[in-house]
Amino acid sequence: MSVDTASGHAETREASQANQVRYLILAAQREGNRQLAQNLRPHGLTPAQAEILVVLSTREPLTLAELGRFIVCESGSPSRIVDALVRRGAVSRAPGLVDRRVVHLHLTTEGRELLAAIRDVDSAVAGAIADRINPDQLQVLVTALRGLVDGTDAGAKVTRRFGS
Repeated sequence: MSVDTASGHAETREASQANQVRYLILAAQREGNRQLAQNLRPHGLTPAQAEILVVLSTREPLTLAELGRFIVCESGSPSRIVDALVRRGAVSRAPGLVDRRVVHLHLTTEGRELLAAIRDVDSAVAGAIADRINPDQLQVLVTALRGLVDGTDAGAKVTRRFGS
């Protein structure tokens, strides 16, 4: 049993490791988002905007609700992010052919042009991860993290995007 010196509470080794995992995931997520945001900034994009453009590039046309089932960056409806991308001219909205009340999202020419920069940034971030974690460790990490998010909404979104 160990004692958390900050709180004086005793915790088991297993609980201590579980807490470390939670904070390591948070730290890795923050560092990854920081790097991603820094690399996307010259292109005038946020990580959430980039994710939406990538999802649309592989699955368009999508309704806002359909898009929300694939993105991890935003819980709930991604309407605020899509609105910004529409104002920028990277995404367009078009009424459905059968039901004009349904609105489909499409990439515009500008949105497609941004994809090359996004893919370069994604490759750089993936390369930074590969430089720090060997392929065997990476597979163990993917398996462990999938185990953590299995059965959750975010886990389902990852599975929809990347398969199981």
